Formats: sequence, C-alpha cells, structure tokens
Amino acid sequence: MILPLIASAAEVTREEGARIAGEELSDPAYAEAEPSLIQRILDAVQDLLAELLDGVSAGVPGGWWTLGPLLLVLAAAAVLLVLRARPARAARMRGALFDADAPMTAADHRAAAERHAARGEDAEAVREFLRAISRDLEERAVITARPGRTATELAADAGAVLPEHGAALERAAAVFNASAYGGVRPGAEDTAALRGLEAALRAARPAEAAR
Repeated sequence: MILPLIASAAEVTREEGARIAGEELSDPAYAEAEPSLIQRILDAVQDLLAELLDGVSAGVPGGWWTLGPLLLVLAAAAVLLVLRARPARAARMRGALFDADAPMTAADHRAAAERHAARGEDAEAVREFLRAISRDLEERAVITARPGRTATELAADAGAVLPEHGAALERAAAVFNASAYGGVRPGAEDTAALRGLEAALRAARPAEAAR
C-alpha cells in the first residue's frame, strides 16, 4: 500500500500537498489530545511542511518523490504522539476531584457531605466536603476553576493564596487520596476535620483582598 501512495504523491501539486497535510491534521483524533500537544504538533508540521514545500519549489532532488514519503511519515508520527497522550490524559481524569456529572454548587456538595456524615459514610463525606471547598473557592474567585483538578492540585492552588490553611489543605488532600485511590477508610475524626476546614475556608479571604 505504501508504493501507490508514494507514486500518487509524486503527481500532486504544491497546493495539493498542503491540502492533504491540512486534512490529515483535521482528523478528530487530534482534537482529543491536550491543547499544548496539538499546538506543538501543528507548529512542527507547519515548519517542516513549509521547508519541504520551499525545497520542492527550489528543485530539491527527487521533488515530490521525496516529499510524499516524508509527509506520510510525519502524519504517522503525529498520530503516534496523540495516541501516547491519551493514556496520560485518561489517568489524570481518573484522579480528578470532580466526576464528569452535572456540576453542583458548593452548597450542594456541603449538603451531600452532611447527609453522608449522618449515615456514618465517612469516605463519601470527606469527598463531598473537599468538593465543597473547591467549588466554594471557585465560586468566590479565590482560585480559578480548572477542569480535571485533583485534590493535590487543589491543596497547592488554594494554599498558594491562603497560606495559613496550606497545611490543613495538604492533610485533607492526603485523606481524600488515601480514601479514593489507596483503599484507606477515613474515620469520623477525618470527617470532622474536613467539616471544620470547609467552614474555615468559607470565611477565608486571600491576604491581598483582606488589606
């Protein structure tokens, strides 16, 4: 199958070659990759394609016989990069603080946490209290909303603007991670600690805004 493709590539024009590369890059697989990866691929393809097309117009030995195979190799390499990025992205989303369900407000998560706590469901209560913290800080623009944020990233982002609560946020993230991914069941004391932290952070303001 490669030889017919190379042969046909020798017959296409400069404009046709650019169109072929553009259609390849418009494949939906590229849209699912991380934006930074797509940008790197597009930049690399654009630069290389420009060099190749300029070379062909200047009379590079082999002309489109050289350019055709290189375009095929370039397209295959780009697809490979996208496929390699997908598992990392999927792993990150599995560690996200929020699910892909319909968004809830901080008050919704707080109420859910209290319902779980009343039933002795400490793992669920801890999770909802930490989600309430994240959503409240986002709603008040203390931190910027970011899809896929993990508990560890929440502790880092919120701790940067509310340093007096940094240590407590790190402990809360550790409890969340141990419960959600390490199989460690939190206890009533953990739920109480998250409840207290959630209430404290609701009243907290960044140092700059407090002046």
